[in-house]
Amino acid sequence: MYRFRELVKASKKETEGKEYRIAVLGNCATQFLSQCIQGYAHLMGSNLKVFDADYDQIDAQLLDPGSETYGSKPDHILLYLAADRLYEDFMNLGSNERQGFADSVMARLISYWDMIERNSGAKILQMGFTEIDDRTFGNFGAKTEVSFTYQMRKLSWLTAEAEAKRPGVYPVDLLSVQTALGQDKFYDPVLYYNAKVNVALESWGYLARQVYDVIAALQGRVKKCVILDLDNTLWGGVIGDDGLSGIEIGELGRGHVFTDFQLWLKGLKQRGILLAVCSKNEEDTAKEPFISHEEMVLRLSDFAMFVANWNDKASNIRYIQETLNIGMDSIVFLDDNKFERELVRSLIPDICVPELPEDPARYLSFLQDCNLFETASYSSEDADRTGMYQAEAKRRESEAAFGSIDDYLKSLEMEGEARPFDELHYPRIAQLTQRSNQFNLRTVRYTEDEIARIASDEGYVTLYYTLKDRFGDHGLVSVVIMKKEDGDTFFIDTWLMSCRVLKRGMEEFIVNRFVEEAGRSGAKKIRAEYIPTKKNAMVSHIYDDMGFDCVGEGLYSLDISGFEKRKTYISETE
Repeated sequence: MYRFRELVKASKKETEGKEYRIAVLGNCATQFLSQCIQGYAHLMGSNLKVFDADYDQIDAQLLDPGSETYGSKPDHILLYLAADRLYEDFMNLGSNERQGFADSVMARLISYWDMIERNSGAKILQMGFTEIDDRTFGNFGAKTEVSFTYQMRKLSWLTAEAEAKRPGVYPVDLLSVQTALGQDKFYDPVLYYNAKVNVALESWGYLARQVYDVIAALQGRVKKCVILDLDNTLWGGVIGDDGLSGIEIGELGRGHVFTDFQLWLKGLKQRGILLAVCSKNEEDTAKEPFISHEEMVLRLSDFAMFVANWNDKASNIRYIQETLNIGMDSIVFLDDNKFERELVRSLIPDICVPELPEDPARYLSFLQDCNLFETASYSSEDADRTGMYQAEAKRRESEAAFGSIDDYLKSLEMEGEARPFDELHYPRIAQLTQRSNQFNLRTVRYTEDEIARIASDEGYVTLYYTLKDRFGDHGLVSVVIMKKEDGDTFFIDTWLMSCRVLKRGMEEFIVNRFVEEAGRSGAKKIRAEYIPTKKNAMVSHIYDDMGFDCVGEGLYSLDISGFEKRKTYISETE
């Protein structure tokens, strides 16, 4: 972790790229936190600017629509209620009042969230609460409502419950930092009583990273796939030498180390992270433990791709990445062999290759501390993601058997659907806006609350698209938001699509349907815009290809009356 002075120094450096803004408000001094957040973001290559509100000015800043906080035009607002200040408030209450302390603080938090949503489009980051045990009740404090320990644990639970119902509020888990570091490292009593700084200087970096991880996830900087070595990574030993009965997994030797590691990977897979294998091995030998070993947690069905051969790992990783059609910077590669790690890092600079500890017993805690898989959303489709990519691999195998692309596309028997946004799909739609980077024309991010507001606003026309074929169901793969402008013109605010359905006529199907829907809603002209980013060059000419006229740099226009439907082999679901 970066030291405090390093982060302060980095906070003063200029950083290139799209600028993001966050406002930090607390009931305590937040200047060190703000400096460290900005410094950490700069070191991560993100052009984040931080507005630090004055000491204990949350109410004044949020109540006034013309405050400096709202004037800073933040993309995010971080609320930080420090436990030491809450402890002072708590101790000034009578015994009866203390029993309702958590509820009163929760009511205050909800009022803050409401004010922000009324006065700003910023996403809310809610800092969690640390624990302070003054030992006035000893262990009994965990069960009596008049203890601060009881009230703070209740407050944490109430906050989590409330956040689950507010899609625009994102938790920052401060307690996990305190727990991981330990109170002696997290808190410096000398610093606190001399300067009222409630976190030790060298612990601010850990808090800053926690905040940055949430912001990065909201910006779409997420990991989507873990590519795994096998021998001495997923099990102890070498399957080719030790045989099925000799590898360490389950109860054999240090097998429990690898069992717990696989359980964690299984949890990632169930959350929607793709798992893939990249092993130097004979394929049948490499697959044998997943088929025949009773104590293996992971099975072949858990992997989106399984590549085992004697090619160099960098080449195999590129093959996996191209097949899955995801960004290389969204992949994590795990291998116990230092040589292989260095090879992959040198040949594929964008991939994330953690420096695994030498002792496998430390793999899991090390990777959990790295927090590589932060997310700002979860939808029911995530659990089915591996199956979708397995079906995609079968499609690619099938494609090789056809003489022309048209024959192949016809053979897929594709059916598409276009529907206005509905409540059931708000989570998935919001998630796509937050995570889609490559096929995304303007890269605008939306929360579930914002999607719900757009869906109910008559000034917008919304469409989500699904696709299925004879190999399986892709689910919800594309989102279009059109905003009605003055007169008879619509503007395409958002058009994004999952890259896994590229080049099979889905782009054409989408355009045909949104032009049709715009015309039905009274539009005669559609305006569009392409805003380039580092990742969306693949769609730089999409509007040209779909029959739009270029009317300026990145600006396009379509006369609906002259539009000719694009060719596609996707039929619309009745």
